Amino acid sequence: MKLHDLAPAEGSTHKARRIGRGHGSGWGKTAGKGHKGQNARSGGGVRPGFEGGQTRLARRIPKRGFNNIFAAKYTAINVSDLEKFVDGTVVDTELLVAAGIVKNEGNGIKVLGNGELTKKLTVKAAAYSESAKEKIEKAGGEAEVV
Repeated sequence: MKLHDLAPAEGSTHKARRIGRGHGSGWGKTAGKGHKGQNARSGGGVRPGFEGGQTRLARRIPKRGFNNIFAAKYTAINVSDLEKFVDGTVVDTELLVAAGIVKNEGNGIKVLGNGELTKKLTVKAAAYSESAKEKIEKAGGEAEVV
C-alpha cells in the first residue's frame, strides 16, 4: 500500500454544504437561516445553556452535598496486589510505582483488605483499612504508616 492508495472508509465522509452560493445551489439567498431573527444575524445565536430568559436548568436544580477541596485523595490498592512481591521485601510508594501497580500516588497510598496475603512484607503506606492491617500482620509482616 502506498500513500496515494489511502482513502477514508466508504460513506464516512460527506461533501461540505456550500451555503450562500446562489439560487442554483439550493442554499442561496438566506442560506438556510430563514428570514430575520437573532439566528439569521452575523454573530447571532445564544450561549450554551440559554433557555430564552427562562431560568436555566443548571440553576433550577438544587445543589446537593459538599465537596471538600482540602480532603486527602489516597490511591487505593488491595492486599492481593502485594502478593506479587518476594518474601521480606520492603514495599513503599517507589516500589509500587516501579512495579506498575500504582500510576501516581496522589496524597499517598491506602491499603485495603481485599484478597489474601501469604508473604511476610514490610509495607509503608499513608493509610490502612483495619482488615488490611490485620492481614499484613497475620502473615508476619509490618504495616508502617508513613
